[in-house]
Amino acid sequence: MDLKLTGKTALVTGSTKGIGRAIAESLAAEGANVIINGRTMPAVEQVSAEIMAKFPHIKALAAPFDLSVEKERQELFELFPEIDILINNMGIFEPATFSELELDDWRYYFEVNSLAGLALSNFYLPKMLKKDDNGRIIFIASEAAIMPSAEMPHYSMTKTMNLSLAKTLSWETRATSVTVNTVMPGSTLTEGVVNMLLKLYPDLSPVEAEKKFMATNRSSSVIQRLIRPWEIGNFVCFVASPLAGAFSGEALRMDGGLVPTIF
Repeated sequence: MDLKLTGKTALVTGSTKGIGRAIAESLAAEGANVIINGRTMPAVEQVSAEIMAKFPHIKALAAPFDLSVEKERQELFELFPEIDILINNMGIFEPATFSELELDDWRYYFEVNSLAGLALSNFYLPKMLKKDDNGRIIFIASEAAIMPSAEMPHYSMTKTMNLSLAKTLSWETRATSVTVNTVMPGSTLTEGVVNMLLKLYPDLSPVEAEKKFMATNRSSSVIQRLIRPWEIGNFVCFVASPLAGAFSGEALRMDGGLVPTIF
């Protein structure tokens, strides 16, 4: 299927690894030029070069900025004043119980996981509306947005904020071709999760460790496996496509049936 993304320009925040990189590669495979974002130039340049080597018909542009910092966001805006697709993927997470968290921890998670995406949307959405050519803003949240984790309450809070913000922004796009949505991945086999499994089950093979983790920690999952980053990438790529214009203000779940559904 041709997703009609050839020549589009997409900014994928936090795209040097994990789900963000998978999204960037899926977009590049469909002919979109991608802006690769990370905190350091070496990491950004390496990923950009690897993507262009794999997809020589597109441009992979470097955006080495910490987008939780206002000054660096402004530098990004000057370098890339207009884009067609904004994927607000950048996020941090770390296990911590409510009693272990200080107020500054909550502030930092809000700054990185919520406010940065808000600031980028605030800058790019008016330009997308003026152009009115299938502009897309997509927030990458988590199943924790609707099923908060006691292990990561600060992370869960920020992901719920993503849902609310995307819905609010979608109202600004009424009667236009621009859409704003949220995608909620479930547990995904990113580099961080691979390392976590190695620490949890040092005596098991990767396949056995994944099965044990799902049975023990994600027993409500229907697929009983970790989602692969490329699966999320391909789904986000479709939502970013002009062919997906009927999605707007939606909280789109791709959690492998992890979150129970009540009809």
